[in-house]
Amino acid sequence: MPSSDRPVRTRSDLNALSEAVTVEACEPAFKGYLRIDRYVLRHALFGGGMGRPITRELLERGHAVAVLPYDPVRDAVVLLEQFRIGALGAGMGPWLLEVVAGIIDPDETAEAVAARETQEECGLTVTALEPMARWLSSPGCTTETVQLFAGCVESGAVGGIHGLDDEGEDIRPVVMPADDLFALMRDGGLDNATILIAAQWLALNRDDLRARWRGAAGV
Repeated sequence: MPSSDRPVRTRSDLNALSEAVTVEACEPAFKGYLRIDRYVLRHALFGGGMGRPITRELLERGHAVAVLPYDPVRDAVVLLEQFRIGALGAGMGPWLLEVVAGIIDPDETAEAVAARETQEECGLTVTALEPMARWLSSPGCTTETVQLFAGCVESGAVGGIHGLDDEGEDIRPVVMPADDLFALMRDGGLDNATILIAAQWLALNRDDLRARWRGAAGV
């Protein structure tokens, strides 16, 4: 064990090291729609030196884009109702309220995915995109990142059932006043991280975003 009188290193110190992590083995553990690899590795310690070998399993599923469709004229958002296996497994009601989301295909930009998924999942054309945030969805077990955008839409024609038949999607888009979304957030009515982050961002930035997008549309 490193001596307790050594200076404690910081996250920045460790990230700057050229050999902070040594991968001793990596082998596939599962491959289906998702892939899981099993690693044996050692990493640098805050107190100095390298730790003992540890085993970690890492889920590989690519990177995701999410979009909160926002209508600046009506001051409304478009949200999706759809079935999620994760909620079922967690003992929750499996039909969730979500934002638009999809996986980035090879040679596809995040912006292109945002436009494509908004069309597929709620039948709307995005006329402008505003980056909200980007984060690791669950860094303890997966490489997946989520890039979140606000998407400028006209929500008057929202309706029907959407999604791709070959992917088994059954998606119902709903229009909701932005203030109602904020009330759900305050009352604990949002139960997944992406919609919570989107709602918090919009609550902080709505006035500026609405003014810019209404101005661009000549409203």
